[in-house]
Amino acid sequence: MHRTRAYRAGELVGEDFAIDDVSDYLESDDCMIWVDFVNPTKADIDKVGDEMNLHELAIEDALEPSQRPKLDRYENFLFAVMYNVAFDQDSGTMATHEVKAFITKRAMVTIHDEGFDATQLMKTWDDNEDLSSKGVAFLVWGLLDRIVDNQYDTADALDDAIDGLEENLFDIKQQTMEIQRRSFALRKSLVTLRRVVNPMREILNTLLRRDDTKFAPDMGPYFQDVYDHVLRVIEQTDSLRDLVSTILDTNLSIQSNRMNLVMKKVTSWAAIIAVPTAITGYFGQNVPFPGFGHEGGVIFSSIAIVAVSLTLYASFKRRDWL
Repeated sequence: MHRTRAYRAGELVGEDFAIDDVSDYLESDDCMIWVDFVNPTKADIDKVGDEMNLHELAIEDALEPSQRPKLDRYENFLFAVMYNVAFDQDSGTMATHEVKAFITKRAMVTIHDEGFDATQLMKTWDDNEDLSSKGVAFLVWGLLDRIVDNQYDTADALDDAIDGLEENLFDIKQQTMEIQRRSFALRKSLVTLRRVVNPMREILNTLLRRDDTKFAPDMGPYFQDVYDHVLRVIEQTDSLRDLVSTILDTNLSIQSNRMNLVMKKVTSWAAIIAVPTAITGYFGQNVPFPGFGHEGGVIFSSIAIVAVSLTLYASFKRRDWL
């Protein structure tokens, strides 16, 4: 599955055309194109590589999964690897989706799986169509802006999830293991987000260097805005990671304090019961009671033992002592 677009002089002049027509559009000096692949085969990449004269090492990286986020320079193009993220609020887990891009002077080719919604990318371009005359930098900016915005929204979602965790931390009725499990899930998601966001700073730095102004002479402020968002996500991720660690430590301290309180109460009751038990045991008291020496007395005492034990169990369970 693939999508294509062609712009000429800042106007959209073609969409969803065949890969074989890419070279025809590129024959015009004022035309730029975008080609998008979803889970492409090697034959697909080789075909577009032949059309755009891409380096074999970059094509190899494009087909190899789990690349680190980066921006590689080649003689006639750039090759970028980035990650789109998706956060599940209920489970606290995060999924990452690899997005790769070949960037030439007049074309951009993107490669990804179903986890990245290209329609949202096209909406970003359509909402800012006045910038399309800036050349391929406009396409690159739209891609970076969409990915970083998703990372930005994910950081905010993690912030909300951690706030909810803090609110439940001192709730006696809250399940301790649930807080512990969710804390570890959120911490793992934060580590994942930080791992894919941190390299974005270097990618933006490379595009913003003065010797690259010929790539985006008029798009510098827009790339700078994306760079500011990246810094914001990195700072927020670092602070949230520290906050989750504090929640984990606080939760353990609360458990320890509650355990001490429970032990104090149980010990107090045990001491109260131990006194009459010691006295009667020392003097060997065995006084008659209702049903003494009869079968009914055994049944009554057995029922009383079971009933009192179950009552104590229910009471301890309700207080979360068991």
